[in-house]
Amino acid sequence: MVLLHIDISIVVELVYRIIMFFLKPISDEVRLAQIIFNKHKKTMKLILGSIFACIAAILQASGGFVPGVGYFISPLVTAPILLCSMLSISFGVKSYFLTIMLLFILQPTELIVFPFTTGLLGLGIGASFSFFRKRVSIIATGTILLMLGIMSLIFIFHFPILGPAVSDSFSILTTISIILFAFLYSWLWVEIALVIFKRIKMIII
Repeated sequence: MVLLHIDISIVVELVYRIIMFFLKPISDEVRLAQIIFNKHKKTMKLILGSIFACIAAILQASGGFVPGVGYFISPLVTAPILLCSMLSISFGVKSYFLTIMLLFILQPTELIVFPFTTGLLGLGIGASFSFFRKRVSIIATGTILLMLGIMSLIFIFHFPILGPAVSDSFSILTTISIILFAFLYSWLWVEIALVIFKRIKMIII
């Protein structure tokens, strides 16, 4: 009975820590950086946005230029769009559409992937830092957008974004798998964004 009581208390403590982790506010530092960033001149913002868009376009296009290796590089395209959106929503939107225009020139085949997955995820998570404070809300925003993007590609456009093994016919199992993947992937990018942002914020702002 003593061991059972100890085990239960450990589980309760673990659950409490997990809940508090997801409910922890993480956007205060980002919002402070937004205030400072918005004081910069418009020319500087446009140049910085163009640089981020070029990086995003090159990373996304690498999937077509370098088959195999490029598929491991292209997911990184989320980072520049995410960072732009964290600093300013309008800044992120401009970089998002500029990247689409660059992909139209560099690698048109990636145009269907970027707007619905990597780009949309970066834009959604970055923008959510302006609307929400808690980690769970920011992750949920990315999860919903990525889920809708992937499901649109698979079930509406019949594009095998997750590979030929995933059927383009609607099924509960596929939907649950997509939701789980979107949640884990969004959570990963939220944590990565916080680390990267802390390292480069002094350079950008």
